[in-house]
Amino acid sequence: MRARQQGNEVQDLTDDALTGSIRVWQRRHGHRYSLDDVATAWFALRAQQQAASVLDLGCGLGSVLLMAADRLPQAQLWGIEAQTMSYELAVKNVERNALSARVSVRLGDLRDSALLDDLKQEATGGGGFALVTGTPPYKLPGTATPSSDSQRAYARIELRGGIPEYLRAAVRVLAQGGLCVLCAEAGAEPRIAAACEQTGLRWLTRMDVVPMAGRKRRLLAVHAFAHAQAAGTWLARICLAHPALSAVTGPNPVALAPLIARDEHGARTEQAHELRRFFGLSPQANEPASPPTRVRRAAG
Repeated sequence: MRARQQGNEVQDLTDDALTGSIRVWQRRHGHRYSLDDVATAWFALRAQQQAASVLDLGCGLGSVLLMAADRLPQAQLWGIEAQTMSYELAVKNVERNALSARVSVRLGDLRDSALLDDLKQEATGGGGFALVTGTPPYKLPGTATPSSDSQRAYARIELRGGIPEYLRAAVRVLAQGGLCVLCAEAGAEPRIAAACEQTGLRWLTRMDVVPMAGRKRRLLAVHAFAHAQAAGTWLARICLAHPALSAVTGPNPVALAPLIARDEHGARTEQAHELRRFFGLSPQANEPASPPTRVRRAAG
């Protein structure tokens, strides 16, 4: 498919299966949903299976939002996205999957407290969202060269903020008994701790995500947060779904068993197949292994 985008530039769109019943359009050479989105949605939806209201912060083309809509058929869901091209794709993806009656996307900046307050009041009567998710960009300004493509630049670099801003937005809209699930780049733990101290949210767990065992270091982690009064309940529920590696006591987040997407030979792990089954996709039994990094470079 081809579609006309900003500046009269024609961009290729691919038509991809997101779940067994949801398909999305995404730009072939733009920002695309990836392992961080799937891992965040999978983690959040295993823990919070009864959410009636969901907000995805910085929803991009709508990947996490639509995965949640697929698994929570009774929920009302909202997304906030500030990048115009991604917002337009998210709206189109909601419409094409016939979900407009219960999924809404707002064009706006998650740092806008008035927007957050208005959405919280409109969506939940002021009570807050049962589930808040987000996959923030990972790179601080000045640490990486921005892409010339604005959609990719905003998805990778914290031009409108990163995980601290997402946590500040989350605490403003999260219900007192709700759960917040965000992903962050490996090494972001000091920034997360500082943001939790500022917002008062309790940092519950950390699950590292490893693209390939023995070949690539962990690139990101999925983190869970809640208000203090709900922390114990959520911690127990999460640890039932995900094995804990550290003691479930004390103020520090509990380290969970990592999610490893591919083994040392590049083949998908059973965990990766579980993710596909969770979202109604069949494991690809005959899929070739992804070559290790050094082989891929040599072949290039």
